[in-house]
Amino acid sequence: MKILLMLSVVPDTTSKINFTDNDTKFDKTGIQFVINPHDEFGLTKAMQLKEKHGGELHVVHVGPQTNESVIRKTLAIGADKAFRIDAEPADSYYTAVQLAEFLKDKDYDLIIAGRESIDYNGNAVHGIVAALTGLRFINAVIGLEINGDEVTVDREIEGGRETLQTKLPLLVGGQKGLVKEEELRIPNMRGIMMARRKPLEVLQPVDAPVMTEYLKFEKPPAKSAVKLVDKDNLDQLIDLLHNEAKVI
Repeated sequence: MKILLMLSVVPDTTSKINFTDNDTKFDKTGIQFVINPHDEFGLTKAMQLKEKHGGELHVVHVGPQTNESVIRKTLAIGADKAFRIDAEPADSYYTAVQLAEFLKDKDYDLIIAGRESIDYNGNAVHGIVAALTGLRFINAVIGLEINGDEVTVDREIEGGRETLQTKLPLLVGGQKGLVKEEELRIPNMRGIMMARRKPLEVLQPVDAPVMTEYLKFEKPPAKSAVKLVDKDNLDQLIDLLHNEAKVI
């Protein structure tokens, strides 16, 4: 089985976020970048499937050279080969075109992407890739089992979950629940040493339009100070919940 992980690299959620150029550009200075959390679940599931069915696991990423340390982490966890398309992922469509071009002459059985990246939360790239390539596509996947070329997928829907059956080849958007959190893989020393010898191929991007212009970024408003109410003063508590918090 040939499996591909479409990797997003995102700022660590503990990073302090700032913007430059009149709040029109994200400031990467001092930011720690990590594997997109949804992709971590996909990577672990891909490793489990590789170990069960045999085959190879590849990783592809659209991004600059500075992201290679994060790509190497996927190799240390167990991916066999990585590709970096040397371009800034300007928006969902531009990124999807690069990935679709990469897939044009490939024969992967299963392609796993995170449902969305946690920085822009677009939830669009994998769907656009599927539209451009004609691949079968299922999003919000929380369960995935393969038997030959038959695939059983559980996915999250509003108010519950549904089970679907389809065939390979298939592109899925995975998320938390695809594997258990305690199953998530982390690199060990042997994996880190082996990752240095695994291939990481750099590819040039194709021409594609950028469909989005960022006009301004804004941070969420600071949280107001906490108001403490004496446990015996229920009238004041009810008044605050009704007139200030407006939750009752």
